[in-house]
Amino acid sequence: MKNNRGPIILHSLFWGIIGIILIAQTILGGSKHTNLDYFITYVVYGVINISLFYINYIFLIPELIKKRKRYFVYMGVFILLIAISAFAKITIAVLYPDDVLKTVLANGKVIEMPVNTFAIIVTFISGFFLVSSCIIKFTIDWFSNERVQRNLESERREMELQFLKSQLNPHFLFNSLNNIYSLAYQKSDKTADAIMKLSEIMRYMIYESNTPTVSLSKEVDYLTSYIELQKIRFKDGAFVELTIQGEIDDQQIVPLMLISFVENAFKHGVINDPKEPIKISIIANKKILNFSVINKKNNQNKDAQGGVGLPNVERRLQLIYPDRYKLNVVNSATHYTCELMIDI
Repeated sequence: MKNNRGPIILHSLFWGIIGIILIAQTILGGSKHTNLDYFITYVVYGVINISLFYINYIFLIPELIKKRKRYFVYMGVFILLIAISAFAKITIAVLYPDDVLKTVLANGKVIEMPVNTFAIIVTFISGFFLVSSCIIKFTIDWFSNERVQRNLESERREMELQFLKSQLNPHFLFNSLNNIYSLAYQKSDKTADAIMKLSEIMRYMIYESNTPTVSLSKEVDYLTSYIELQKIRFKDGAFVELTIQGEIDDQQIVPLMLISFVENAFKHGVINDPKEPIKISIIANKKILNFSVINKKNNQNKDAQGGVGLPNVERRLQLIYPDRYKLNVVNSATHYTCELMIDI
């Protein structure tokens, strides 16, 4: 239920059904009623029943059950209210028996209801309105609590995603600046180009990746810029085979989801062997993205500090694409393979 419309709709539905039942009983009952009979039955008894309902709904349940947890006290007050309301109705019936206890049928026959039978009926009706208020109150509270829990869970997930993303950006920037530092230290002519590529990449990361999803083509352009930046870094050349198939312009993906796989390939793989290039494949067909990275392992290139890469990405996948992705990582003696399938 959204906002306050749920409780209003539920209350209106309940009282609408009660009203329909009373109208149908009056029309189809086949008996004659006096004006005083209508007034007592529908106005006086109606006020008592409505009062029972909302005293329980507004005061008793919130105060005795929700706030103080005084269940036995609540049951005592619950029974007392039934007794008081039933006594009030019986007293009115005894004072006006001709209008309340006697029923004149269409054929003129008069039927008089015994007081004890009337007492049982009004006691049941009083209990019905109290129990109904409990059911409606707890139903509305349950839906309200569920909505609050969903909002809290959504906020928690969003905070976690933002935290993971904040880890990813500095991690990437740290590695890229290290690469550019190496070029500058070597007084390489490629330093300016590397800084320009990094500027383009950071523009995407800071400004264009702040939306929930981006075009897959933009994410591919971002990966391409990263690959070009890495190629500038290596004097002997970096060999990469990038394969792109499918309709990447029409697909959407969560930004910065694929970069860690490519980054790890450059970080831990053999880069300068033309016979063993890094193989990156992106295939997008019918809302399914198949992404894979294969690289020959460089056992001498170990990252002593580890990183936030793949654990970060897998956690983001779990949060954003639950039950909509498959990640297969194969760590053989010579090669490292990551295969990712996402239902985007």
